[in-house]
Amino acid sequence: MSAPDPQTSSVAVRTGWRARLSPRRRIERVRESAGAVAQIVIAATAAFAFAHYVLGHAAPLLAATVTVSSLGLVRDARPRRVLETVIGMIVGILVAELIVLIAGIGWWQLAITLAVSLVVARFLNDQPGFAIAAAIQAAIVMVIPESVPFLRLVDGIVGGVAALLVTALVPRSPLRQVAQEGAVVLAAFDDAVLTLVQALRAGDRRRAERGLEKARALQGPLDAWRESIESGAAIARISPFLHRQRSEFDRQERVRTHLDLATRNLRVIARRVVYLCDDGAPRPVAADLLDELAAAARLLPDVLVDISYEPVAREAVRSVATRLDPAALAAGRSSVDQNLIGAFRPLAVDLMTAAGMTAADARAALPRV
Repeated sequence: MSAPDPQTSSVAVRTGWRARLSPRRRIERVRESAGAVAQIVIAATAAFAFAHYVLGHAAPLLAATVTVSSLGLVRDARPRRVLETVIGMIVGILVAELIVLIAGIGWWQLAITLAVSLVVARFLNDQPGFAIAAAIQAAIVMVIPESVPFLRLVDGIVGGVAALLVTALVPRSPLRQVAQEGAVVLAAFDDAVLTLVQALRAGDRRRAERGLEKARALQGPLDAWRESIESGAAIARISPFLHRQRSEFDRQERVRTHLDLATRNLRVIARRVVYLCDDGAPRPVAADLLDELAAAARLLPDVLVDISYEPVAREAVRSVATRLDPAALAAGRSSVDQNLIGAFRPLAVDLMTAAGMTAADARAALPRV
């Protein structure tokens, strides 16, 4: 295999970099972060105002910093994650306050504070971010003097409570994010399937290998989708504004689960396509069947946003599934060809169940073999 052309690789890198820095992408990035920005601004402002005007703290810096750090701009804004981050920061503040009370403020006290806060945080939680959050807040306590002991601990608690309240009362429209993540997965799924269809039509092993690579790459988007669903469901459980969406998150998880199974079956199919394309012979029957399954799967993005599309998607897949008889469709062909069409059967079942059909009904739609 020849080495990649450095000039071509450089052009690809520059093109990708320009795409990430394009004005359209920048605007899209800002739009996607609008909910998180609103949460942070509201929570940090409220925490600072409460600590300053209600509790009488002159400069409640930690009330704002704890709020901002615990919410952040990350995808996963579930209450448990926010609470864990808050606890990490409170641990750091408490350690620092105790050391200031015992040993005062200085360079060696800062070193001890950072060491103790990191060790304690690592003992309490296995997430690296938990320990770093504790160390950052501990450092702030050490370098910004305060005459009243544990005043900053109170500010940190105020900030943490504000972050948790705004998570429930000003949610980030997680259902929209979940649907977008699902659409990304389905687009990548369709791309992988169509590459395999082209490989079967042409008997092209290299194209089949690209299809296999695309099928394997689906796991990353699927994991991101699962994370969004889990985050949204956790928020919906505590938010009075999203309480009615809990059933919708359950439905999204059902679609994701069965599409995850479908991608696993797609990888099995892709490996068989790679093997079959060794002889360079086109296989139009298998290509047409897989293409029809891909066309039916293109209805699933509509299912994600509107449950009323489920019957249409189910019927589209079922119309292909009822014809998946390997012996009849690959009569006179090798057992390997029949096995390829046989591998379409579990894929069809997964697509039907993703569209809301029961597993028993989906299996019953297949012809007996």
